[in-house]
Amino acid sequence: MEKRIFGVILTILGIGGLIMAAYNFVEKNSQNQYEIKTIAVYAVLGLLFFFGGIGLLRSTKDKAI
Repeated sequence: MEKRIFGVILTILGIGGLIMAAYNFVEKNSQNQYEIKTIAVYAVLGLLFFFGGIGLLRSTKDKAI
């Protein structure tokens, strides 16, 4: 049960990271430039957390009580 909760938390964090990457991609700074490092960090961490959480959810089995 703890693995499933951790998987859900990782998935939610991943979705948040991907949303932050998309927001930073749409928003430009005052000089009309993208902050590539910030976008890349959010996107990579978001993808890692998202796919890690999904993998954890898929690999854990429910036990009958």
